[in-house]
Amino acid sequence: MNGLSVIIITLNEEKNLPDCLASAVFADEIVVVDSGSTDLTRELAEKHRARVIRQDWLGYGKQKAFALTQARKPWVLSLDADERVSPGLAAEIKKILGGEAGKDGFYARRQNYFLGRLMRHGGWERDWVLRLFRREKGSFTHSPVHERIEVEGKTGRLENPLLHYPHATLDDFFLKMDRYTALSAADLAERGKRAHWYNLLFNPAFRFFRMYVLERGFLDGYPGLVLAGLYSLYVFTRYARLWELNQDKK
Repeated sequence: MNGLSVIIITLNEEKNLPDCLASAVFADEIVVVDSGSTDLTRELAEKHRARVIRQDWLGYGKQKAFALTQARKPWVLSLDADERVSPGLAAEIKKILGGEAGKDGFYARRQNYFLGRLMRHGGWERDWVLRLFRREKGSFTHSPVHERIEVEGKTGRLENPLLHYPHATLDDFFLKMDRYTALSAADLAERGKRAHWYNLLFNPAFRFFRMYVLERGFLDGYPGLVLAGLYSLYVFTRYARLWELNQDKK
């Protein structure tokens, strides 16, 4: 049977991490790369028998790439602290590890929850992420934000879902928005991108229209309306921050 390493990067994840680790107990090893938590993240990880490694923050892509170098088993499952391996997905992964997979990587469909409710529309129902892969075949892009896994070889899709709880409260959303928009704007500026008036006016409006109307977010009721509005704000904030960075370079 092929062995499995689960890799997780953390920073102050004491609320999310225990459930994430509990869902991954079937793995042969769990590697937690922590970038300086001041809460109980490290202690909770060690309590769940994870191997905890301290690494200063390198950016999302490079941090996960470092975590990958710490994995020891032939297969790797990359998880975020706000994700959970569903029982069906755990059984499916164990079946793959126990036989000849015929693939070098697998995409999982995330079931995304917002304020505790499963979102079935708004584009969140088509969220496929590559998370399970052969260690020698996979690598992370070094993007400071929105990194991804690249696999050399054939990939397939897993049937059972990966559960994702990114925003338990509105405060969670705003905290993540502050961090992600800053990183995204800095990345765009570094690549020579500029914010124009139409980006500030039309891009947020189109994001709302796409999520709420075209992708039928209205069928999710009030949470669908709130989520579309928040992502419109996210887009506006990213371009506003890019505009600010453009002014600094004049």
